Amino acid sequence: MNRSYPFTAVVGQDDLRLALLLNAVSPTVGGVLVRGEKGTAKSTAVRALAALLPEVDVVPGCRFSCDPAAPDPTCPDGPHEPGAAASRPARMVELPVGASEDRLSGALDIERALSEGVKAFEPGLLASANRGILYVDEVNLLHDHLIDVLLDAAAMGASYVEREGVSVRHAAQFLLVGTMNPEEGELRPQLLDRFGLTVEVAASRDPEQRVEVVKRRLSYEDNPEQFAARWADEEAAVRARIVAARELLPSVRLGDAALRQIAATCSAFEVDGMRADIVMARTATALAAWAGRIDVIAEDVRQAALLALPHRRRRSPFDAPGLDEDKLDETLEEFGGPGEDGGDDDPDPGPGGGPGGQPAPDEGPQGEGGTAARPEAGESGEPQAGPGAGEQSAVRAGEPFRTKVLNVPGIGQGAAGRRSRARTEQGRTTGARRPQGALTKLHLAATVQAAAPHQRARERSGPGLVVRRDDLRQAVREGRESNLVLFVVDASGSMAARQRMSAVKGAVLSLLLDAYQRRDKVGLVTFRGSAAEVALPPTSSVDAAAARLESLPTGGRTPLAAGLLKAHDVLRVERLRDPARRPLLVVVTDGRATGGPEPVALAGRAARLFAAGSVASVVVDCESGPVRLGLAGQLAGELGGTAVTLDELRADSIAGLVRDVQGAGASRRAA
Repeated sequence: MNRSYPFTAVVGQDDLRLALLLNAVSPTVGGVLVRGEKGTAKSTAVRALAALLPEVDVVPGCRFSCDPAAPDPTCPDGPHEPGAAASRPARMVELPVGASEDRLSGALDIERALSEGVKAFEPGLLASANRGILYVDEVNLLHDHLIDVLLDAAAMGASYVEREGVSVRHAAQFLLVGTMNPEEGELRPQLLDRFGLTVEVAASRDPEQRVEVVKRRLSYEDNPEQFAARWADEEAAVRARIVAARELLPSVRLGDAALRQIAATCSAFEVDGMRADIVMARTATALAAWAGRIDVIAEDVRQAALLALPHRRRRSPFDAPGLDEDKLDETLEEFGGPGEDGGDDDPDPGPGGGPGGQPAPDEGPQGEGGTAARPEAGESGEPQAGPGAGEQSAVRAGEPFRTKVLNVPGIGQGAAGRRSRARTEQGRTTGARRPQGALTKLHLAATVQAAAPHQRARERSGPGLVVRRDDLRQAVREGRESNLVLFVVDASGSMAARQRMSAVKGAVLSLLLDAYQRRDKVGLVTFRGSAAEVALPPTSSVDAAAARLESLPTGGRTPLAAGLLKAHDVLRVERLRDPARRPLLVVVTDGRATGGPEPVALAGRAARLFAAGSVASVVVDCESGPVRLGLAGQLAGELGGTAVTLDELRADSIAGLVRDVQGAGASRRAA
């Protein structure tokens, strides 16, 4: 028998184990989101938790695991008569990242529903996970509409399947656990808020602890049965403690003093909404039950805040999650009621106040983001004089702003997102076609129209239509897709004026924020001196792109052709990896090209490669000063794209009207 790695054998990761156990004690806490680098036992700990959960009593033969003591009255397999119960281990169901909506929530047999009026329902993963664990590895890579379905079911405790007026409802109460690597992209803030607790995990830097991890893993792989037997007593003890805590949980008292501390903490950290207060209250109660107490103390509130608040404090994808533990302790002490015990037992705020405890950086005077500038040294493209042989230290980005919408023209078929038009499973219905494979979205009117002429030949006698499979029509829907937005940023001496580079970085940061909201992948190519480099390969992590942009130095010549050729190579490789995702090239430059023989002609030839490949492109014109050469506009013409100034990039500017980026060969109107 293939045994999972024992939960109690996991080395370290105390916060991760505690968060999982608290949800095992009280599933109403709302699940756990585990964030961390690869190879930190995230999946191992989650899979091991299932073996610790008590067995569940189910109605024999029910596909939805109804509780025989209180069966679901709307269960598709019901109604259930009082009778015998069967016990089975709690299930852990894994949701693959590439799963379809039908696989998640289940599917109706539309043909039988139309012709026979029968709700023939094939349960999905939500039904299998009822009264167990639903585990989503790499939850940040899951499509948004699947996350919405998943979190709605977790919040309501039920799953609803609606298809053309036919509906099925069944219970879906489960412990939701998601794991993710932040380097591969973040979840939206509103989705982060739907997870009850979050923990950050990282590999230990203690050599002794790392040695113990390796020893235990190798021992497990050599003989899983023997390894599990060594930890059987510890596993049984934790299992018994979970059962005892569940029994004690209804007796735990959450006093007014603890409630005041919870409310004051959420208010002090400016957490939006009331969900954080409720989750903290449930977590503090579960902590007390896990400790065998019937009263919630200040230390329970403190620990609940560390688990429930860090991910709810993020205001943008560039904010690091975390909590200032000094501020937390001050708040708890200020609002601690008389007679509080345990609140001061552990005054140590922890190492360094937490990874996300630093205050937000000051805005600084360069946050204006304007582009009206005086002539600056270095605009000729030659290296500037002074230390560093022309290289200047990184300039801080200006304040981000809301940008105009940049779209790829035409209709794509890429991953669901919010930027360009595409054929998707979600969106408005634009037509009908014969289904290719399983029917997922029925076009009712087209199906009836196809079946109606054949009713006499099919000897229809009842009130319903006689529908055959050939009559079924799939709805064709149009929604929005995400794109690959590749930034090519000029970091040469001609861009090195501090005020201008601050505005340029602020503009790119604004476009990165827009890409995050539209669920795009992003990449970053920079060029300066004599070469170009890929500062960030295409990724879903826009905060990684923002970090690379923030530390970008400037100075030197302007190898524009090298930057374009490097971007062309990046897009060529990415097209092989993900051919359905259409690219959008964003070149941020003043249009100058220096260095090497015929730099301008060479840049023009490189630009025409994108035009020949019909790559949608936009040039953000960073030229400033009283005399403008219009070089960025000429570059946009070679690319077959559009040029916009920094001012025009703002959505609230007069020139910032929404318009598609013109592809190669498309006609462009004069402004």
